[in-house]
Amino acid sequence: MLVIVKPGANHEAAHIPTKPFLSICYLVLQVLDKIGPTMAVLRQDIHQNIKRLEVMHESNPSMNSNLVEILKSEASKGNARKRTSCSKAFVWLTRSLDFSSALLQGLAKDPKKNMEQVVQESYAATLAPWHGWISSAAFRVALKLVPDIKTFLDLLREKDENCDTLKEKMQIMVSLLVPFLEDIHSILKVYNLDRLKSS
Repeated sequence: MLVIVKPGANHEAAHIPTKPFLSICYLVLQVLDKIGPTMAVLRQDIHQNIKRLEVMHESNPSMNSNLVEILKSEASKGNARKRTSCSKAFVWLTRSLDFSSALLQGLAKDPKKNMEQVVQESYAATLAPWHGWISSAAFRVALKLVPDIKTFLDLLREKDENCDTLKEKMQIMVSLLVPFLEDIHSILKVYNLDRLKSS
């Protein structure tokens, strides 16, 4: 179960549980694994960010069970914007979830749409503003390798599951993910992490 305590006027009270957040991120890896080796670079990047947060969590589970405490600690030490910071890993994992949510939303909205177009639109709305030219070029290459929409939906469906059930599951996931991500973005803004670009 994932519970987020909204910061409101007092961002000190905000709480994002580390382990449940990482569990959601692992779901993204499972989808990328189903797509196959064409998403290897993205998968590796997400996996490294998950591992960075896991190592931090395991170093002091009681203190680091709240991602906001990790952000707060790194901000106070001046480490939040460093290349290998947990804060940066958290930002990029959040953006990966933004992309995943936009992709699921696009697929659920129009499952007959061209997969390349849905991926492109999702990327433009979520990751493109933060990527430099190298990441953007890598994305353009990966875009040419995405499976067609039928193949992708078949990969996501459970055995004997029909398209309507899958569409409903995607809509439920998006309805749960979007408000959660909006809350995270509010917290990232408090710590001046919302405008970080790739380095």
